[in-house]
Amino acid sequence: MSKAYDHVEWSFLRRMLLQMGFALPWVELIMRCNSFVSYTIVINGKEGEELSALMRLARQESLLEGARICRRSLNILHLLFADDCILFAEASKNGVDVLKVF
Repeated sequence: MSKAYDHVEWSFLRRMLLQMGFALPWVELIMRCNSFVSYTIVINGKEGEELSALMRLARQESLLEGARICRRSLNILHLLFADDCILFAEASKNGVDVLKVF
């Protein structure tokens, strides 16, 4: 699940872009793109956030629990990055059935 993008030190990148002479407004735009993340799924050319919304709804209705990294962490239901999507659900027939319904 680890990618090069996950290991970028953004403060270093910002300093390097400025040292290389990139305009401050452009550098700030790049940094905002990495700081404020939202995901949109494109299906047949139509944008939407249906998958994330459906996963949140399933969690609210206690149909899916997700996975915890440690005891006190938040539950992770899904991870989206570029063209990757990882779903976390109960490894059982019930867990699969819930995902199929949503």
